[in-house]
Amino acid sequence: MDLPPAHLPVMAGQRLARGVGRMLRSMGHASLVEFIPARGLRVDVISLGPKGEIWIVECKSSRADFATDRKWQGYLDFCDRYFWAVDADFPIDLLPAESGLIVADAYGAEIQRMPQETRLAAARRNKLTREFARSAALRMQGLADPESLSGPF
Repeated sequence: MDLPPAHLPVMAGQRLARGVGRMLRSMGHASLVEFIPARGLRVDVISLGPKGEIWIVECKSSRADFATDRKWQGYLDFCDRYFWAVDADFPIDLLPAESGLIVADAYGAEIQRMPQETRLAAARRNKLTREFARSAALRMQGLADPESLSGPF
């Protein structure tokens, strides 16, 4: 097995998330990977757009990865737009047509299909935005001072 260059994540899904994050940043979005919107759910990428819109992107590296995902429909209640991110070789006919589609690699991504917007309720948007900010701040603090994350929250 050929490993990616040392500066890239080893896992294929993580490489897709990297490219998606770069694309989202170019669109004015801030993104986080491995975000927990509710107990029992963990999304690959969540982004907060310049107007407060919340997008979720699930990265799928193979047919088997998609087929074993049993939680993705639960993510729809936590975003304004929902996307799948796949590489150029992924069989896109497997993906639900009403979802967004992003083709990505470790260096970038492109939206191929924009999904219909389904606006979140104000209370849920407020809670998710606060959790997004809190998660981002804790991650930044952990980078600056890893020992600070060992205490209670």
